[in-house]
Amino acid sequence: MSVITKSINQYLYVSTSIGYVLILASRYSLILIVSNYTVLFEYSAVNKDGNKTKGEESAEGERELALKLRSQNLLLVESWEKGRQKNAWRFNVPGSFSIFGRVSLVEKINFSRNLAVMVGAGLSLTKSLNAMANQTTNSQFKKVISDIIENVTKGKSFADSLTPHKKIFGDIFINMIAAGEISGRLEKTLILLAKQMKRDYDLRSRVRGAMIYPAVVLSVLVIIAILMLTYVVPTLTDVFSELGTELPVTTRMLISSSDFLMHHYLILLVAFIGTVVSFMKLVKTARGKEIFDTIIVRMPIFGPLILKFNLARFSRTFSSLISSGVTITKSLDITSSVIGNVLYRRSIAQASEEIQKGRPINGTLKRHPRLYPPMFTQTIEVGEETGTIARMLLRLAIFYEDEVTTATKNLSTLIEPLLMIFIGGAVGFFAISIIQPIYGGLGGL
Repeated sequence: MSVITKSINQYLYVSTSIGYVLILASRYSLILIVSNYTVLFEYSAVNKDGNKTKGEESAEGERELALKLRSQNLLLVESWEKGRQKNAWRFNVPGSFSIFGRVSLVEKINFSRNLAVMVGAGLSLTKSLNAMANQTTNSQFKKVISDIIENVTKGKSFADSLTPHKKIFGDIFINMIAAGEISGRLEKTLILLAKQMKRDYDLRSRVRGAMIYPAVVLSVLVIIAILMLTYVVPTLTDVFSELGTELPVTTRMLISSSDFLMHHYLILLVAFIGTVVSFMKLVKTARGKEIFDTIIVRMPIFGPLILKFNLARFSRTFSSLISSGVTITKSLDITSSVIGNVLYRRSIAQASEEIQKGRPINGTLKRHPRLYPPMFTQTIEVGEETGTIARMLLRLAIFYEDEVTTATKNLSTLIEPLLMIFIGGAVGFFAISIIQPIYGGLGGL
């Protein structure tokens, strides 16, 4: 009897733990504990009139210092660290951070935004870039900016100086800068770039967040199920043998799964790793990527969200390129290269070819009604006929970005009860399979 009681207590303990673990995983899966420092900076800044000023300010880093000064209508030029005080540990959810020497999108947004302010204040490009090099804490980005300064000093254009660092800045950034230099609107182009990257970053963050929540909860559930099969079920198997009662089908399935997992865990591990590696390699092939993207856009719940996400990115990117002075054909080619979905990439490339033959964009897009709804193609058509395609694309971008925001909120509302039902079913299956035969055996004693 003591063994039975102990086994029941083990199950109840693990089952209760599932609820707590799932709640913690769903709410705090993206939270990272970091140490918080307050630094006393001595800084040099300029105001809107270009006059220099010096002072001292406390902040957690140069980025926060720059934001504090910006709220005072000051632009940080240079800063020196005078002292540092370690504070208590705190929770923080990082929006984006640099790893392995990479330059994050947030850093590029701040680079464009701050550079636009300095250029607009009348500072020369080299002086503005020097100030940006002093502000950044990313050593890799500092080297890149220093190389750009060296090329600009030698007489190269800003766009040509960015070209060797194409992997960091990308085609959109470089081509828009080139168009901005030619038209003499570099400040406006930099502001437009910052807005475009910020909206793109927000858009991807919303979609990524909507996908991560169910993935984390399901992953934790799988881990707990494996622990149950390897820790609780083997102990209960001995209890069932002592009771000598006929086991229900669900219990026999649970015991068989536990035995298979215990004796063939290496085979399962190898099979899992092999499946993941094979899937990653398959997705990298042209045919595999096409199949995967087709399945994604036709999924019942996530498909509409992915469609709106791609339409928003296409509209925003295309509009930004045209507004900065890049030709329509080149804008389409660049947009096609940055869109991740193969189906959209192919249709945009076809539109670029059709334009070179003198045909309208909307005619090509209408051939893909699954990708481009009638409202989208009709708005493009109106923009082409009235010569306001950049403005119409911007309206479409704002509309679909709002749609993505609404869809992600609705998705969380829809997925949460579905996950709870799934989790409840899984816990109920374990409860029926384990507790029922135990109490059935006790009734027979």
